[in-house]
Amino acid sequence: MPKNEKLETKRHSLAHLMAASILEIFPEAKFGVGPVVEDGFYYDVHLSRPLTPEDLQVIEKRMREKVKQQLRFERSEMPIDSASDMFRKMSQDFKVELLNDLRTRGTTAVADLDDPNLIGNNVSEVSVYRTGTFIDLCRGPHVTSTSEIDPESFRLTRVSGAYWRGNQAREQMQRVYGVAFDTKKELEDYFVRLEEARKRDHRKLGRELGLFTFHQWAPGAAFWLPKGTIFYNTLANYMREVLFPAGYVEVRTPLVYNKALWERSGHWKHYRQNMFLIESENETMSLKPMNCPGHFLTYASEVHSYRDLPIRFHEQTPLHRNEASGVLSGLTRVRQFSQDDAHCFLTQDQIGDEVERLIRLVQRVYSDFGLRFSAKLSTRPDEFLGEISTWDHAEAQLKAALESARMAYTINEKDGAFYGPKIDFDVTDAIGRNWQCATIQLDYAQPENFDLKYIGADNTEHRPVVIHRAIFGSFERFIAILIEHYAGAFPVWLAPVQAVIIPIADRHSDYCQKVRDRLATAGLRVEIDSSVERMNAKIRNAQMQKIPYMLVVGDREQEQGAVAVRLRSGEDLKSKSLDEFLAVARDAISKKN
Repeated sequence: MPKNEKLETKRHSLAHLMAASILEIFPEAKFGVGPVVEDGFYYDVHLSRPLTPEDLQVIEKRMREKVKQQLRFERSEMPIDSASDMFRKMSQDFKVELLNDLRTRGTTAVADLDDPNLIGNNVSEVSVYRTGTFIDLCRGPHVTSTSEIDPESFRLTRVSGAYWRGNQAREQMQRVYGVAFDTKKELEDYFVRLEEARKRDHRKLGRELGLFTFHQWAPGAAFWLPKGTIFYNTLANYMREVLFPAGYVEVRTPLVYNKALWERSGHWKHYRQNMFLIESENETMSLKPMNCPGHFLTYASEVHSYRDLPIRFHEQTPLHRNEASGVLSGLTRVRQFSQDDAHCFLTQDQIGDEVERLIRLVQRVYSDFGLRFSAKLSTRPDEFLGEISTWDHAEAQLKAALESARMAYTINEKDGAFYGPKIDFDVTDAIGRNWQCATIQLDYAQPENFDLKYIGADNTEHRPVVIHRAIFGSFERFIAILIEHYAGAFPVWLAPVQAVIIPIADRHSDYCQKVRDRLATAGLRVEIDSSVERMNAKIRNAQMQKIPYMLVVGDREQEQGAVAVRLRSGEDLKSKSLDEFLAVARDAISKKN
């Protein structure tokens, strides 16, 4: 989704107004950085005491007063030494540190701060903005005047801890967050969505629906409970059913490799801190964080002809990444996960057709889950591997594939990987949130690193191109998205329990068992609620578990060989024979309703 630059400018300006208000209330405040983030902004501040919710209300009130004063944002440039002296006199030590780093190491010195509006590109001069009496180091842009901001369109939301420059050995900062939109109505709508998101939180629903749990002795790794395991395997098998007719073959590669593999792939140099290392018999090994190097070794283990290509490897084995404990979050950020991972080995001339096939595969899969999606094409970055002509050819093929598949897309200039351009897909869930999921990445670097070859029509060796691709991404993260998208009320084909049989009295138990056996033999996932609860309580429990069908059995149903069908929505489908109910269920499953 394209950025709303005007709104981002307002949010950036509000970050400055927040800092100015904090400084007036807490004169000892020292500021770090204050970037725009999704839905709002934050500023890192060092204070003598923790901020309270009451403090946020006072700061927010002061911000509104400033908005109504129609203050101007005035930009000026000055030599970096002059700026350093000015911020030193203001006792803004963190700003002085940034300027010193900039002076000695250039703009890359502050790249780790993830704040594109922090500073200019010219290291001899920097820009500062004055808003009333407040002065801040900033590249901008900002609104011309606070009159452009609706005073009821923003709110401060929370405070969290953050270390200066992300270094736990450095000063503890307080990160003050706010949200902002163009109008008060949009702000109110945001909080409605936020409340709905809380209800749909996959961590909450995962516990309530008995899907998964976590334990402190295995941080970042889910324990999949019986229902969750059914759900996980349903997704895994669905992906196999989609891929195998499309020419994929499934492989299984080792979980542990010698560090020599990762040195060859380049991951040892760039990714080592995110890998779980193992020492064994004087060898340094690692659990694999991704499948691609193993697939390259698998491809290289045999001789291939151009007639064999494309070759498409698919794998779902576990991966491990040593994520910091502080960023672990339910299923969306874990240490152990699996991907619907695949690598396609092909010739240069096959790129366009293969990418179009992949785009159509993405379209089919996301449609089956009722997910809206959009695409973005990332092009050659400033630092890249290979020849410009090769990149131009690859980008042209990606564009042609997108257009042939009638896939609307935006272009992210210079955002491709160093080894090739890529297409990324964002899905939009039921409450309008975007999630980055599928990716199609061209790779010219690793075929060189691993000396991959095929024999061409001219009977000489040629270098294949590799496409890295995933549609779900990780199963764990995609399951989290689905839980929140459906609010746990999964379509029949995905539901871990598709129907629950509810006997009204003990005398109906034997018939219920026969119904269960018949439905289970037909392929449905069915349970019997044999608890001592009354019928209405059993129905309510089934609705809380979001089971699609409730099959109530009493004397009449037992006599007629039928079941009284109710939906979790509360709709009563009346009495149906088992064949009639099976027809209803099978139709919903086949249509993925």
